[in-house]
Amino acid sequence: MSQVDVKDSIANGATSLGIEFGSTRIKAVLINEQFESIASGSYEWENQLKDGYWTYDQKDIITGLQTAYREMKQDVQQQYGITLEKVGSIGFSAMMHGYVALDNDGKLLVPFRTWRNATTGQAAKELTELFQFNIPERWSIAHLYQAILNEESHVPQLTFLTTLGGYIHWLLTGSKAIGIGDASGMFPIDESSHNYHPDMVKQFDEHVSGKGYPWKLEDLLPQVYRAGEVAGTLTADGARLLDPAQHLQEGIPLCPPEGDAGTGMVATNSVRKRTGNISVGTSVFAMIVLEKELSKVYPEIDLVTTPDGSPVGMVHANNCSSDINAWIGLFREFAEAMGYEADSAKLFSVMFNKALEADPDGGGLLSYGYYSGENITGIDKGRPLFVRSPESRFNLANFMRTHLFSAFGALKIGMDILTKNEHVVIDSILAHGGLFKTPVVGQRIVAAAMNVPISVMSTAGEGGAWGMALLASYMINKDESERLDDYLENKVFHDVEGEQVAPVAADVRGFETFIERYQQGLAIEQAAVDHLLENGGNQSC
Repeated sequence: MSQVDVKDSIANGATSLGIEFGSTRIKAVLINEQFESIASGSYEWENQLKDGYWTYDQKDIITGLQTAYREMKQDVQQQYGITLEKVGSIGFSAMMHGYVALDNDGKLLVPFRTWRNATTGQAAKELTELFQFNIPERWSIAHLYQAILNEESHVPQLTFLTTLGGYIHWLLTGSKAIGIGDASGMFPIDESSHNYHPDMVKQFDEHVSGKGYPWKLEDLLPQVYRAGEVAGTLTADGARLLDPAQHLQEGIPLCPPEGDAGTGMVATNSVRKRTGNISVGTSVFAMIVLEKELSKVYPEIDLVTTPDGSPVGMVHANNCSSDINAWIGLFREFAEAMGYEADSAKLFSVMFNKALEADPDGGGLLSYGYYSGENITGIDKGRPLFVRSPESRFNLANFMRTHLFSAFGALKIGMDILTKNEHVVIDSILAHGGLFKTPVVGQRIVAAAMNVPISVMSTAGEGGAWGMALLASYMINKDESERLDDYLENKVFHDVEGEQVAPVAADVRGFETFIERYQQGLAIEQAAVDHLLENGGNQSC
């Protein structure tokens, strides 16, 4: 579209806005009718470990929301000379799972507990046995039940339980709504009704009935919506909260809030059966849209849904890029100490490409980038660890390959269950995330781990906020009865190009050797948890 056409679209409100609360960045993306990003804004933030829980401060949530929107609005002003006053549709997404617990006045009863917390092991195990359905530690219901087991004083005061995305949506609309994909990370979803599984809701209420709480579970959970449905409108208070300058008009329709898994599927056109995507960031998760139910319950596999309600097998590892980023930071310090200017993009490119020169298995080296606990491998606390033997081939290439392999180690264990145990057929996997900014390297590593061709689309850099904007656009622009997968395939991605990298046989064999070493070495990682205190102190008797 020409500059004039884009300006007209903005003035007429023929746009859609997506805002996503990621683990390190809050991003706002405004798109036009051709699904092109025409303006954006962002806010950097980091989780904090407070009182034993990973959290984000409530002030940061609001500040980040307003900052990302304000920067996007300023981008509109600078590019097109127009003040943003109306938008055709809006959608919010955020990190899935977690625990946002509110009282009758809408106040947080405890600080937001993120997906990263590995504090709900007992609850997750008991609920999995109760439901005969895998309840991961990250899920909202596991957080609630663990709070019950811990006899936390806030539980009787609960009136609303939601995710971060659902919380933002409620602040701006007053609607206690949630997209089905995000809802499937709170409580099991019944595929036939596209709602919370009624038998399991009843089981939970009966299980905790002796506690005498003044609520039933269905009273706490947000209402479930599917992609394409209107889940509320922007209130006057919501418009002022989002845009304190008070230019934005109220009454804008909002689509159901979704989790970052759902927006990742949308942003990579991976909502059809037998397709999948891998999202790489602080954590890493793979989403495979299933043709049939799994034969049994696996603690490593989350059963969630696409934004339109199709069943998905999800493998979610809590740790991915944090340790790599830390090591790259160390090499940057070295370069600067030597008097060289360390351009970040070049540094990543050089270091990542060294991995392609390595021994196929990483030369006998071993690392665990566990900044937090890892549920798939049963490690409950974070202890980043690098190990080698005297016989290891310790050079820069092997060092980098080992850390890239390790970033996908836990994911590999879960994916093997789907492909080797359940014989799930995967036609294609689309990848997105910062790790793929360096061409080829990340794709080769993931292709080696999954033994499936990995594609990165030209739109992959757009990310989850763009995917959320697409869901907002789908709500107001879809044809009657048009399915989400058809909308994406025929309208959004019909001429989008991608680059595919097939598995290299030597890489696949090398990763298989590495993953054996990775699994055998978990006892070393557990010893680090047992003997290395979080504050760096010594164990005392």
